Amino acid sequence: MTGRYDETEGRGPEEPVVVRDRRRIDPLTGEVRPAAPAAEPQDGPKHAAPSEDPVDTVEPVEPVPATHAGPGLGDSIVDDSVTVATGLEKELAERTADLQRLQAEYANYRKRVDRDREQVVAGAKASVIDDLLPLLDDLERAEQHGDLTGAFKAVGEKLVGSLQRSGLEPFGAEGEPFDPSVHQAVQHSTSPDVAGPTVTTVMRRGYRFGERVLRAAMVGVTDHEPGAAPAPAAQDAPVDPPVGGELPLEGELFDENNR
Repeated sequence: MTGRYDETEGRGPEEPVVVRDRRRIDPLTGEVRPAAPAAEPQDGPKHAAPSEDPVDTVEPVEPVPATHAGPGLGDSIVDDSVTVATGLEKELAERTADLQRLQAEYANYRKRVDRDREQVVAGAKASVIDDLLPLLDDLERAEQHGDLTGAFKAVGEKLVGSLQRSGLEPFGAEGEPFDPSVHQAVQHSTSPDVAGPTVTTVMRRGYRFGERVLRAAMVGVTDHEPGAAPAPAAQDAPVDPPVGGELPLEGELFDENNR
């Protein structure tokens, strides 16, 4: 009969595994641990204390002179910092240029909007005033005929004053130089009393609103007419002989003696 060999036979009881934390810094709190007291010997088999690991001796290394030092980690860090700073400055300049361009575009947009708004308002006012021009013509004819009196006159003056304060300006008065851009000539005559084309008759007054001519003035124009040329002076007229024994004048006597 063959017996089985038991590996556990001939061995004593297994030794317990003991883990000792010899770290001076507590990994949980980060504080320095106090020195641990010497462990008291316990009952059990005597074991030799493990020997401490020998500390390797580090020899001092002489520093390399700066004149012979090659490009190292510090130089690469400096180069990277300079590159990053240059990139940031370039990006900042681009963003600043974009902001300035946007500000200029916005300023131009505001100016254009304000100009368009003013033009719309001026066009609306000019349209309303253009519709009131026949009424102003009636007021002017009534004043010329003496019918503009009393309350009717007060209302007419207030209306004309309000329109003029809004920018309405009448033109086309007698004595003004003729301007074909604002005057409509329906009658023409000549006279030596004027130096050039002059408005002498106003049949309908013209009006402008700001720089816009709402209606040209209907006028009569008188142009310059040169006068008759003066007669030439008598220079070689014959001397009349004396009549009836009259003595010639002193000048005539002098001319006869010279002959």
